Amino acid sequence: SPRRFCLYPELHKDLVGTHPPGAHSLVAVSVGYFLEDFVDMLCNQKLHQSWELLFHHSVVIVCFGIAVLLHQYVGFALVALLVEINSIFLHLRQILLMADLVHTTCYRLNSIVNLGTYVVFRITTLAWMTRWLLLNRQHVPLATYAVGTVGMAIMTPMNIILFYRLLRSDFFK
Repeated sequence: SPRRFCLYPELHKDLVGTHPPGAHSLVAVSVGYFLEDFVDMLCNQKLHQSWELLFHHSVVIVCFGIAVLLHQYVGFALVALLVEINSIFLHLRQILLMADLVHTTCYRLNSIVNLGTYVVFRITTLAWMTRWLLLNRQHVPLATYAVGTVGMAIMTPMNIILFYRLLRSDFFK
């Protein structure tokens, strides 16, 4: 979180080997969450409805799993978790849709906050992470760099497509 960067300024310089207390546990718990959600989707949803999220979760599980197992890149994974702040509003949107509350002030307000947090916490964070990877290529082993680059190459278009769908659905009907 931004507060963590203020409390642990060394994170600015080293997202590979440095991380604040509790960060490793947070990333490990996040792997567990993504694994549980992955299994839940496999068991309770049709594949054609959930394949994108299953794919997303697979990438996150691999990338975060590497950070947890190696005790490296935990700082980078911590930055990646900023993306999940927007998930609150994406999930609230789904709940409001299921409750047939699309034509309410609550839904409209959530749509605006959802889009704002999407840009700040998804698009900006993914762009920053991609930039960090490119600028720090010489400090990252080739295999890890490849995993990170492939992960970003998958996540960025997926998030741009979802952003377009949200815009189209909630603002350009």
